[in-house]
Amino acid sequence: MNPKIKEALEWVYCIIIAVVLALLFRYFIGTPTIVKQVSMYPTLEQNQRLWLNRWTRTTKTLPKRGQIITFEAPTEKSFTSSEIDNDHPVAKYENEPTNIFGKFVKYVLEIGKESYIKRVIALPGEHVEIKEGKVFINGEELDEPYLQSGVVTDVVGTGFSDFIVPENTVFAMGDNRTHSTDCRVFGCIPLEKIESTVAIRIWPLNKWGKVE
Repeated sequence: MNPKIKEALEWVYCIIIAVVLALLFRYFIGTPTIVKQVSMYPTLEQNQRLWLNRWTRTTKTLPKRGQIITFEAPTEKSFTSSEIDNDHPVAKYENEPTNIFGKFVKYVLEIGKESYIKRVIALPGEHVEIKEGKVFINGEELDEPYLQSGVVTDVVGTGFSDFIVPENTVFAMGDNRTHSTDCRVFGCIPLEKIESTVAIRIWPLNKWGKVE
């Protein structure tokens, strides 16, 4: 084989291996991301950079209350009053890819996939009530020190306000309650749709560190 062709092929192999390793690391271990919305203000602000821990997805570990997670956005963002089922308050995911290539493009390359970032409020088996502008878990008011003073938690229009979190799901909301599309309107998030937990904020440097 021509030495130049052999050298070129070796470079191609190296590039392919590097890309595969990078994709595997990004999917199974962690990846950076940029905050694009205001739903987690003031905890997170637009254009801040975060490092996401995806090991929780790899190990299929349920996040803890208070952790900030990212998850695949449901296909149904809201329901009519007749569609609200408080006995099964689970977000809907439809039109999922069925072949390997489609799954690879959506879940590994993350092309055509929308994700949300919210805070875990309630865990499986817990009774959630949203009333009087507050959140109650199993009858007790939830202490939420991360909220701005005066923030009111309501369900505007139709939504889930009195239910038990189903098994293998979590109930999550944004800290900026009046500007957050979250589980109040589309239901609890299945464990298999949770992509990561927020590990640290990496930008701006003056706010570098753990996000709580």
